[in-house]
Amino acid sequence: MAARSYGQYCGITAAVDLIGERWALLIVRDLFVGPRRYTDLKQGLPRIPTNILSTRLKELQEGGVIRRIPLLRGLAYELTPYGRSFEPIMLALGRWGFQAMGDPQEGDVVTPDSLTMALRTAFQPDVAADAEYELHVGDVALRASVRGGELRIVQLAPPAPPVSGAPPEGDPDAVIVAGPGIRLLIGGQLSPAEALEQDVVAVVRGEEAWLDSFAATFHIAALVAAQH
Repeated sequence: MAARSYGQYCGITAAVDLIGERWALLIVRDLFVGPRRYTDLKQGLPRIPTNILSTRLKELQEGGVIRRIPLLRGLAYELTPYGRSFEPIMLALGRWGFQAMGDPQEGDVVTPDSLTMALRTAFQPDVAADAEYELHVGDVALRASVRGGELRIVQLAPPAPPVSGAPPEGDPDAVIVAGPGIRLLIGGQLSPAEALEQDVVAVVRGEEAWLDSFAATFHIAALVAAQH
């Protein structure tokens, strides 16, 4: 850490030292979803070189952000209480970054963990109605359960790591299929009716009216427009 010190005595500097190296923040993002084995992290971050993943995991452990825990087969990584205290900052960072998202570039992928955190970032507990949603974006499928203002997300496809929870029983209220354009619905640029009309999303099971509930439950309001 000292070798790459910024030479400034500042809390922001200390934070950047902990999670500011390339890939570190995405490792932490995926661990907010749940404990992950090394192979799970590598699968969720397919472009990360293995030596960089190993280095970042070591640095995050030394910084007290993550720790290793035993499983029946091998070891997994999880956030420490100190690491978990970063969650409101992570979600706020996601909402801030959402404003700058355009169309995906060639080779950009949606992973189960990135979509899970996207829904958690957009979740509006004060207006969320109880519902069971199944969301498909590309090859990723999630089950989002909303009960009493609490959100629980289980990854259905690709198969979740063995440390993840089991999906709830029963059928969802709505099965929603979408592409990257779902960000326009979440951001409020399209109404649910417009998103359906323009084939940005489709409700393939359940009443289309559930999309209104989904859009209210998962919403990121626009911030002040960026000045260029």
